[in-house]
Amino acid sequence: MPKDKAVDTPQAQTIETDFCVIGAGAGGLALAMAATAFGQRVVLIEKNKMGGDSLNYGGIPAKALLAAAKRAHAMRTASSFGIRGVEPLIDPVAVHHYITDTVAEVSQNASVERLSGLNIRVITAAAKFIGRSTVAAGDYRVTARRFVIATGSSPVIPAIPGLADVPFFTTQTIFENRTLIPHLIVIGAGSAGLEFAQAYRRLGSRVTVLDVGQALSGEDPELAVVLLTRLAREGIAIREGVQIKGISGGPGKIAVELQTGDDSEILEGTALLVAAGRKANIADLGLDAASIRVAQNAIKVNGGLRTTNWRVYAIGGATGAPSCAHIASEHAGVVLRRSLFRWPFRTKGEHAPRVVFTDPELATIGLSETEARTSYGRIFVLRWPYHENDRAQIEHEPDGHIKVITSKHGKILGAGIVGAGAGELIQMWSLAISQGLNIKAMTEWVSPYPTLSEINKKAAFRYFATAPSSPSLRKVIAFLAKLG
Repeated sequence: MPKDKAVDTPQAQTIETDFCVIGAGAGGLALAMAATAFGQRVVLIEKNKMGGDSLNYGGIPAKALLAAAKRAHAMRTASSFGIRGVEPLIDPVAVHHYITDTVAEVSQNASVERLSGLNIRVITAAAKFIGRSTVAAGDYRVTARRFVIATGSSPVIPAIPGLADVPFFTTQTIFENRTLIPHLIVIGAGSAGLEFAQAYRRLGSRVTVLDVGQALSGEDPELAVVLLTRLAREGIAIREGVQIKGISGGPGKIAVELQTGDDSEILEGTALLVAAGRKANIADLGLDAASIRVAQNAIKVNGGLRTTNWRVYAIGGATGAPSCAHIASEHAGVVLRRSLFRWPFRTKGEHAPRVVFTDPELATIGLSETEARTSYGRIFVLRWPYHENDRAQIEHEPDGHIKVITSKHGKILGAGIVGAGAGELIQMWSLAISQGLNIKAMTEWVSPYPTLSEINKKAAFRYFATAPSSPSLRKVIAFLAKLG
């Protein structure tokens, strides 16, 4: 396999390579490993932790926290299965160790040693463009045929009076907590805010969520209300349409001044979590020196993820895309196909699924009902409830339903599921939409019984629900009956 060509200069060591990937998150790692597998020389630059946000601060630790919380909730609610429910004894230090141990186990796949063994040269330093085709990183100068910016995103810290003067957690730093939080105040009722809210509620905290707008505003209201109802039932207070006028206090005592219409009040808590969205990590990259344009605080790219510098691509959160490992990895695949094989691949866009990993989960793919009506006019909306699924009844998970959108001719346009295992069930619809399947195809597979996946097939059959009463079809059946 070819090696990087390194030349010592009086100023720094110069490296010539095929791919220079900036950022070792999910997308950067996926691209670096795939490129080197195709015989390309790869330099990977990371200034912080290998594995990026998803491994260290996002998907892995957050889901580990949710998994611990789910076990606590199961202990409390076991009585419906004939097992006496008990109040679990929560050990915050042990929960913290479980999360860090999980991250450590997964991180082995992203270690410098493993990547070096794959012939990927790793530079641990901050990267900065010093020209259209050169990046400075520590004591190195890297020139490459292709650059890929995969620097991800980080939490937005809103400009709230007093916030900078009080201790608060972000969705990155919350995993440092090792104590029981009596009352957690969460700013932001998006997917991340609600995931943490439910986790800490189940781990024994009182939780209040604040949002200037509507909770889960980016999701289908019909599906979101099922989730929000469950969260309220578990004792999470979600306050929508509130203005935060100021924050004060110190460790263990936080006061938030709220304004709702003409009414004002002081909400007191013991800890504060800011989950108010994310921003692209593009500062200090020297983008101007590389003639790379920025739009709406993210790197401007075309459908093939190429920037305004033809040598440079950008993927994942750096482009303003949702901060999801699976989206960053899909972007990596697009860049690889375009740069190595000149295939005109484009990002999936609306074909990329979204999942809110609460309990129940909320997962969506493709067009919403509103978007589909705007683009297609006449559409079909197909639904099937969880409470009519035998496995859901067995598991005592009757809340939720599936919602599928098709064109009048049966082309699958979108799907949304709120309920147990929604993140797993949505994958079938992700495949169907990516392949342009007709709803008929979703009725022609055999679903094992009893499984939650039966709701996918039941919903698909709703497209043909009016067929038995069709006069034309009845005439055909009557004619065939005369033939014996």
